[in-house]
Amino acid sequence: MTATTPREQFLEAYEREHQTTLRVLRAYPKDKLDLRPHPTCKSARELAWMFVLERGLGTRVYHNAFATGGPPSGKPPAPPESWDALLGALAKAHQDVGKLVRSTPDAKLHEKVKFMTGPKTLGDWTRMGFLWFLLHHQIHHRGQFSVYLRMAGGRVPSIYGPSADEPWT
Repeated sequence: MTATTPREQFLEAYEREHQTTLRVLRAYPKDKLDLRPHPTCKSARELAWMFVLERGLGTRVYHNAFATGGPPSGKPPAPPESWDALLGALAKAHQDVGKLVRSTPDAKLHEKVKFMTGPKTLGDWTRMGFLWFLLHHQIHHRGQFSVYLRMAGGRVPSIYGPSADEPWT
């Protein structure tokens, strides 16, 4: 597919990056979900759960929830114990965001919404700009997770190029 509109460009990248993220998550050993590389780090399960939580956050920002209520407070929901349940929640959250973007008129994607721009500071983002931010943040967390995967003894798949476990031959 050759994307021609900003929405199509985003959706093409969103789907491609999601598939790459799934390859990384599916390669993770289920018996190592409590791996925590350092006491201040999230466990592998908690880090993987971020992919789900951030899509929920994306939906809230899309509906401009921060304009009236500010940033969320309190603790986010805990990840499910089951790895399969976590991956199922990710599939649903991914589908929900994709459906939202596909059903949004182009003009609305360029309207302003409120989101954090610094500590305790809200600023303006376009919906499309925020969606790209969210996608890049997912990629950042996927990079972190690929390190966890290596530490857990899993095989790191090719992401943007060959890996030691999946060389291009």
